[in-house]
Amino acid sequence: MNLAEAETNTEYVIKEIKTDDEELKKFLFTLGCYEGETVTLISILAENYVINVKDSRYSIDKNLAEAIII
Repeated sequence: MNLAEAETNTEYVIKEIKTDDEELKKFLFTLGCYEGETVTLISILAENYVINVKDSRYSIDKNLAEAIII
């Protein structure tokens, strides 16, 4: 299951970042999204997913949310 399919206000553990795009992987890593880290989907507004990682909130698009496997 990926983060785009997740329920809001539920904490998940990231199993992997599934993408062939190295820039995308590096960007998610700078946000703190990597294997073993917890992530919470706060809300979905249009195609933007508001997530909470390491006590910080970020807004990511659907492509990024689909790359995060939980």
